[in-house]
Amino acid sequence: MGKPIIVFDLDGTLVDTAPDLLDSLNHTLDAGGAARTDVTGFRQYVGHGGRVMIERAYKAQSRDLPVAEHDRLFALFLEHYGANIPGQSKPYPGVVEALDRFRDAGHLLAVCTNKTEDFSKRLLVSLGMSGYFAAICGQDTFDVRKPHPRHLTETIRLAGGDASRAVMVGDSRTDIDTAKAAGIPVVAVDFGYTDRHVREFEPSRVISHFDELTVAVAERLIAASNL
Repeated sequence: MGKPIIVFDLDGTLVDTAPDLLDSLNHTLDAGGAARTDVTGFRQYVGHGGRVMIERAYKAQSRDLPVAEHDRLFALFLEHYGANIPGQSKPYPGVVEALDRFRDAGHLLAVCTNKTEDFSKRLLVSLGMSGYFAAICGQDTFDVRKPHPRHLTETIRLAGGDASRAVMVGDSRTDIDTAKAAGIPVVAVDFGYTDRHVREFEPSRVISHFDELTVAVAERLIAASNL
């Protein structure tokens, strides 16, 4: 039997990366001759990834986006984002304290994200957070990605955790659907990147600050999932 484990999404859950992703989007739009976005109004789309962000920006401006140009701009987006890690990105309030709580209680910690593994590791290293995690798994770590449940269960396996003693923490429908498909309870933060309130997707619990993510809460969710 492996150890109990808490698995976190990254962007919009552990770390607020929106300022840098939106900066890379506007850099890309400049290169394409399109108008820059309103970063406040566009924040809800950050969790969909750079390719979708570019597509949404062009659609909002009623501009054509041929496949070849979309590919070129996405490559520029990735180049700019990667060159500026960590930029203005920072962990959400209470994140480090929560990681300390669970580590001190003997829980393993892991990251399961649709960000690339390289960018994820570079970001967490640059923020001094990588040492908390037994595994950091991105969209390219396995042959599947969220919302496929095996992305989550393989992350748990790689970290040495026990899937029957696991909790997922995320900010989006993708995270919630992934955990549900894997039969794992899921805590949704309500401050991440989504255009609909996470409560609509019926997670096991919703929190508004990491102070609410306690060891006792996780243990209750795990116990309820094994009834």
